[in-house]
Amino acid sequence: MALSETVAGPERPATSTEPTPTGRKRRSGNAGYWLYLLPGAVLFILVIGAPLVGTIYLSLTKWSGVGDPTFIGLANYRNLLHDEVFWTSFKNTLAMIIAMVVVPTLVGLVLAAALFDVIGRKFKPRTAAALRAAFYLPQVLPVVVAGIVWGWILRPDGAFNSLLDAVGLGALRHDWLGDPNTAMPSVMAVMIWVQIGYPVVVFMAALQRVDPELYEAAEVDGANWFRRFRAITLAQIRPETFVVALTCTIAALKVFGPVFALTRGGPENTTNVPSYFAYYTFFKKLQVGYGSAISTVLTLIIIVVAVVFIWLQYRSERQDRGV
Repeated sequence: MALSETVAGPERPATSTEPTPTGRKRRSGNAGYWLYLLPGAVLFILVIGAPLVGTIYLSLTKWSGVGDPTFIGLANYRNLLHDEVFWTSFKNTLAMIIAMVVVPTLVGLVLAAALFDVIGRKFKPRTAAALRAAFYLPQVLPVVVAGIVWGWILRPDGAFNSLLDAVGLGALRHDWLGDPNTAMPSVMAVMIWVQIGYPVVVFMAALQRVDPELYEAAEVDGANWFRRFRAITLAQIRPETFVVALTCTIAALKVFGPVFALTRGGPENTTNVPSYFAYYTFFKKLQVGYGSAISTVLTLIIIVVAVVFIWLQYRSERQDRGV
């Protein structure tokens, strides 16, 4: 053996940059997982993608639903800027956000904490479960059915006015859904009743993963319920709070069924919302292009809101991790 071989060691084969058969097999196996996404992707394109593209195209046209659409560019969007009903509908959406997001989230958070930390501990867990189911019951009912029932209750000869008569408050009888001053507060009250069960269920499920020892240690240290709620509950279920706020906000922006069943957007557009305004413009007034423009603007707003919520949640999680 030569001295150079002794010093340098035995000669080694050059490392190949080509993928090994095992690597190729692993990649081909991973590629097979993408096949499971195809059914969902096809359904997304057919159910969401294609209608969205069609709506955007129709929003650039003038069409009554019969004949060929006439391309008019951005004229529908320019008309929206000067449409008082359009701006009124979005102003009414702010009231829907209060009724379907702010109030249910805050009240639902307190109710869930009370059911979990007080009722569930001092009484049997079944009691808390029964109350949770009672709060969630309006979510099970079809929205239109709930709207029709509440319409019967709130009409001038309905159950609510009859109850006022029965308790000696007949002077307060009112056309709750027919008066512009009371129509929106009445619809908001119905939406709070419908929506409040959703955050209660989500928050109670979130509290199941919180370590009970945290509550026990805080109670031993003399913390009352409100301090435990502020220091433990709010901090532990922050991700679920973002989820509830996002989903409820999207539901408030595109709410349609209750308004359709209760008021048809009236009286005097005091309960009109973008979804119902788009429906009325599209199907009743047969202004398909203009209704499509309303729907497109609403879709863009929902996308922006979703992105903002997701970004805020991401930033909050990074702060919690100290990144």
